[in-house]
Amino acid sequence: MRKPFCDGLIRRDFVKLGISGLFGGSLSLASLLRAQANPAVRPAADKGVSVIYLFLKEGLSTIDTLDLKPSAPAEFRGEFDPIATNVSGIEIGESLPRLAQQMDKLSLLRGFGHKNSDHGPADHYMLTGYFPGPGFNPNLNPNNVRPSFGSIIAKKLGAPAGSGDPRPAAGVPPYVCLPQMHNSGGPAYLGATCAPLSVEADPAAPDFAVPDLVPPLSLAADRLENRRALLKQVDQLQQSAEVAANSRAKTVSVFRQKAFELMTSPAAKQAFNIQAEPDKLRDEYGRTTLGQSCLMARRLIEAGVRCVTIEHSNWDTHDGNFKTLRKDLLPQLDPGAATLFRDLSDRGLLERTLVIISGEFGRTPRINKNAGRDHWGPSFTVALGGGGIHGGRVIGASDQRAERPADQPHGPEDLAATMFHLLGIDPREEFLTPEGRPVKVCNEGKVIWELL
Repeated sequence: MRKPFCDGLIRRDFVKLGISGLFGGSLSLASLLRAQANPAVRPAADKGVSVIYLFLKEGLSTIDTLDLKPSAPAEFRGEFDPIATNVSGIEIGESLPRLAQQMDKLSLLRGFGHKNSDHGPADHYMLTGYFPGPGFNPNLNPNNVRPSFGSIIAKKLGAPAGSGDPRPAAGVPPYVCLPQMHNSGGPAYLGATCAPLSVEADPAAPDFAVPDLVPPLSLAADRLENRRALLKQVDQLQQSAEVAANSRAKTVSVFRQKAFELMTSPAAKQAFNIQAEPDKLRDEYGRTTLGQSCLMARRLIEAGVRCVTIEHSNWDTHDGNFKTLRKDLLPQLDPGAATLFRDLSDRGLLERTLVIISGEFGRTPRINKNAGRDHWGPSFTVALGGGGIHGGRVIGASDQRAERPADQPHGPEDLAATMFHLLGIDPREEFLTPEGRPVKVCNEGKVIWELL
């Protein structure tokens, strides 16, 4: 996780529970309350669907995995051959044999693409459905980002869905990021109440635990409650000194409340206890960060979490693309993704769990001089299934070299519109920014009806 990316930087996610939205921008408590009280925010027609977004950061090479071109010239087609799936007529890459046997549970968007091939802006585009404006920098200017899909889901659907129980599971957050939160995964102007719980730990580690949110085993729940009561008294004494200059910091209480709820919630403790899973199932998912994150996502959805975003790095295969995919990355993706679909289906969870698999872009169809592939936004493939998606379909197509969409082109706005439709969220609804400017939930995207 500390491997430098192609720009030479080591990106260390500094955001926990969306605190960049609190201190990094101009969001005031008054603005937050005003946005929450926006009369345009209507209750969603909640369909009970949750989302798992497997975000392959730095960009999956879909020409080598989900949209092979075996008839293209050698400098395009690469080293992988296609194999049949369990759906007649659909083929994917030979390094995904287990996912190929789950193709009846998912579909492929092969006419997908967008207009950016840079890390950061492309990430933001795929995680929010909005193309970022000029001067975009989510670290230096958090107010210049849109809310992530997960934060919108938290805003609109709020309390966890549970396993058919309309009541929320106490302490279970609606939005969780594994194993950490992407810089474009936060709430932006929606504020602290829509921030994710960022786990900041590797579920594959033998001693996995959510740091800073689980109290010592020696600290009983009643003692924790006593400490919260004492803290409340201290806060009351400080209120007289907390005037407008400190109003933003009051939002910290939101994070504090989340932490207390999590630490005292049996449901939350059970959801994060991945060690409770049988060894055989953990082995099937793969004892890797990606595999165990997929398993953890299933556990969280089962506990009632409405959105889980899994960020997995590093798919930036500028050098040695084929060797890296064959020996490192695809042996993690294949068992993790395939077992996730099978496991959700076997438990009766797939029909109410939308699974999306994508990077921020694909990789260049033409192989570079280092046997690698570079960034490529114009054309790539998104895999998705469950939650109302009809499995075993291919929507759209790329051209003969996978350079451009050739049929039924779609982009991030359409993916967002489709997801919100399946969740029961009106994509035309508007939120108010702290400045009072209305912004639609979805940026004019169209539902991809052929998937449903």
